[in-house]
Amino acid sequence: MKLITQPADGAAPLVKAIKQAKKSIQIVIFRMDQPEIAHALEEAAGRGVAVHALIAFTNRGGEKNLRRLEMRFLEKGIIVARTADNLVRYHGKMMLIDGRELYLLTYNFTRLDNRSRSFCIITKNRELVQEATRLFEADTTRQAFTSHCDKLVVSPVNARKRLAAFLKGAKRELLIYDVDLSDKEMMRILEDRCHAGVRVQIIGHVGRSKHLMARSLRKMRLHTRVVIRDGKQAFLGSQSLRRLELDQRREIGMVVNSPKVISAMLTIFHDDWKASVPTDERAAKKQVSAIAERASRKVAREVARNLKPEPVVKQVVKAIQAEAKIAVDPRAAVEVVQGTLKKAVKKAAAKIVEDAVAR
Repeated sequence: MKLITQPADGAAPLVKAIKQAKKSIQIVIFRMDQPEIAHALEEAAGRGVAVHALIAFTNRGGEKNLRRLEMRFLEKGIIVARTADNLVRYHGKMMLIDGRELYLLTYNFTRLDNRSRSFCIITKNRELVQEATRLFEADTTRQAFTSHCDKLVVSPVNARKRLAAFLKGAKRELLIYDVDLSDKEMMRILEDRCHAGVRVQIIGHVGRSKHLMARSLRKMRLHTRVVIRDGKQAFLGSQSLRRLELDQRREIGMVVNSPKVISAMLTIFHDDWKASVPTDERAAKKQVSAIAERASRKVAREVARNLKPEPVVKQVVKAIQAEAKIAVDPRAAVEVVQGTLKKAVKKAAAKIVEDAVAR
């Protein structure tokens, strides 16, 4: 079992896997805008590999791109199936190589997600690979899927039950990445674990709770969903601990036991925790920034109306032409001065707001 970490590893491990495929590639796509991955899939089909893409029927704001991707793949000899519309959304991400190796991702095949904190597990575990293959075939043919393996966590089939049990099993510590932890049952379980003395640390966002606090990443966007339990096991998947993703969408996750993988994830989490800030602090900074933005726009408009920079600019242009012996467009010079003035006003307004809040 191996771990791919974003943004450190980029698209290279997936491209390499696709290029090394000999017989088959089965891939689930929710979003894709990385040409290197698309080209690698097309090249694989061109050399005789059976490439089968299961593409989401919809995603937010990108349906036209999905349909274009379907047509492009079909033209290149890739078998394309579209997910059913009986679920609110098909959000899982995985790839199977030669029926022997499973890549389970918490990120999409996009440039944005490659720049975000996210992970992918690579495993040759026969039970997991077979279960993932069954899921792919069921969803491709739009048949009902029943779980035969608790290690593969599939929403809405077994995710709620499996993740509730996983959280309840914590004895010492739960380290969580989650962009929207808001399911009431899961929050109650976490609060109970806190009362039992379990340390719960959350990077991302958590719903309203007296006992659960979250921190926000400062250095990068968060996209992964991970729960590390007692430093020995981890859940990694596409589903947040929120009702919609547990009960109404197709999400795919996995329970991981590999000491090497867990150790690497622990190191990354602790580094991210040190580099994160309390959510309320980040929210306060955003509020200050928004106030300063609105104030600076109003002031800039007033300054633009009342301040006439032309006389000053005229003298500046005259001095430049005399000293540098070059022609200067007075109108362009006025625009430069006005732009610089607006930036200065915006910066000053932000500083005034920040100082007022600090006092």
